Amino acid sequence: MAITNETALVYCENQFGLVDGKTASGLVRHSETYTIVGVIDSSLAGKDAGEELGEEKNGIPIFANLKDALSKLSEIPDCYIYGKAPLEAYISMKERNLILEAMGNGMDIINGLHQFFSEDREFVHMAARNEVQIKDIRKPPRLRDLHVFTGKRSEVTAPVVAVLGTDCACGKRTTAVELNNTLNSLGIKSVLVATGQSGLMQGAMYGVAIDALVSQFVVGEIENAVVQAFNNEKPDIILVEGQSAVSHPAFLGSLGILKGSNPDGVILQHPPARKSRCDFPNLKMPDVESEIKLIEKISRAKVMAIALSHEDLSDNEIIGIIANYEKKFQLATTDVLSHGCEKLVQALIDQFPQLRQTTQRERLKIAPAMAA
Repeated sequence: MAITNETALVYCENQFGLVDGKTASGLVRHSETYTIVGVIDSSLAGKDAGEELGEEKNGIPIFANLKDALSKLSEIPDCYIYGKAPLEAYISMKERNLILEAMGNGMDIINGLHQFFSEDREFVHMAARNEVQIKDIRKPPRLRDLHVFTGKRSEVTAPVVAVLGTDCACGKRTTAVELNNTLNSLGIKSVLVATGQSGLMQGAMYGVAIDALVSQFVVGEIENAVVQAFNNEKPDIILVEGQSAVSHPAFLGSLGILKGSNPDGVILQHPPARKSRCDFPNLKMPDVESEIKLIEKISRAKVMAIALSHEDLSDNEIIGIIANYEKKFQLATTDVLSHGCEKLVQALIDQFPQLRQTTQRERLKIAPAMAA
């Protein structure tokens, strides 16, 4: 019998395609767990979700509100996903009412916030009354199930590559997901370790939302996810999703990822047009060179390639920046959403020659040599 994904409607009011709507954008682009049937954002009602992300039309409609969605969809979706990732700790009363309305219509609630809906009395009562489930993706494992660092990472013989970045919400997860899919399509068995709620919602089998953990367990949980992925899947390579940036003063995620995964290489994600850090207008963006130096100073890993976000850039501008970065840093550089993952795959094969044996070389479009 074929396994059918649960259908899901994603709530992303006033944020779809923007920084705080990254969870919704990621699910629209890729999900192994849910079949996305619509997005709620009244500011974009009537439009196609794929086109609003600057990509091909994908047939996922954007609705004005929940009532609009349920009136136009042929069936009530299985799930209602809260698809925003704001800094605020609690949802608004209007958003609470929408969640209650969704449960009243028999939809399970998928929540990626630090506010756990399964601990909210009103939500729990409504869920029980309508026989629906509440899934808090960011809720950490029970204390007895958490892991501290053990050193077992040294037993992992497959290369481990971390996709880090210069800021939050700059495309790290998107690049990791696209690269993971491309590698597997080429016959290179790749496993992605997720470190945030969005990656877990998209269907990553290994990982944990590290920003919800007590700090003592962050390194150990990442190490454990890498070790489990290696032992269970016997992959050719393991990719680890990055969080925030090593240089970011507000977050510690990347440090835990570097320590726990102890990567053999790093791909650095960067949004060239961004002037200040996401959600922190008074914090100037670091440059690529300083981030590379910092990463390589505190870890054994070398940055082996650069991936770019084309936000606020034209096609010609991103092409020019790619050429400039390759010349300046002598590192393969690309924007995976606009130009694919071929350069990153080639960089991995060059760095880890054993990967060449797992795929037919002629299936890979070898990127032109970088400008000297």
